[in-house]
Amino acid sequence: MSVYGASVTKLIEKFESLPGVGHKSAERMAFFLMRKSEDEVRDFAQAIYDARKQLKFCTVCQNMSDKDVCDICANASRSRSVICVVQEPKDVQAIERSREFDGTYHVLHGAISPMNGVGPDDIRIKELLARLNGDVNEIIIATNSDVEGEATAMYIARLIKPLGVKVTRIARGLPVGGDLEYADDVTLGAALQHRVEI
Repeated sequence: MSVYGASVTKLIEKFESLPGVGHKSAERMAFFLMRKSEDEVRDFAQAIYDARKQLKFCTVCQNMSDKDVCDICANASRSRSVICVVQEPKDVQAIERSREFDGTYHVLHGAISPMNGVGPDDIRIKELLARLNGDVNEIIIATNSDVEGEATAMYIARLIKPLGVKVTRIARGLPVGGDLEYADDVTLGAALQHRVEI
């Protein structure tokens, strides 16, 4: 039996399905929305729908965008000779906050994880290799410093080094087992500045 009624209970369950949201937080969000006007709730729902409907992946770097080529790849002042490889779109934002990188990115959309059934063909490595023309002279691997991120970094390095492209890994400074998303700007900036070749 639902205390709040089926529709509110379903809304709470939907919020609870979001990463990092527990039952109490889900209830707070649901009740917050219930106190809003119908127009505000409709605008909120429409924003979610529009974002999902207009979602594209940049044809160059695979980052999320609402255009075929994202703003970073379209920016002529960005260096095309250095590509920073990250696991997820949110990692691009984390590195951009450091203001230490003026190259372009490549988003893998995951990491190699045999335990979870994710192999090299399940992430966007082929698209990265297709970008390695004569203009690219360095690949910075900025995957997370957990087991999956390290395995992915080593796999990519083994593929790219024979092509004569320098492969570096962001320096330690990020906590082992931590995600780029949660790194502070100073730590992330220092990690980029002190990257090492692998």
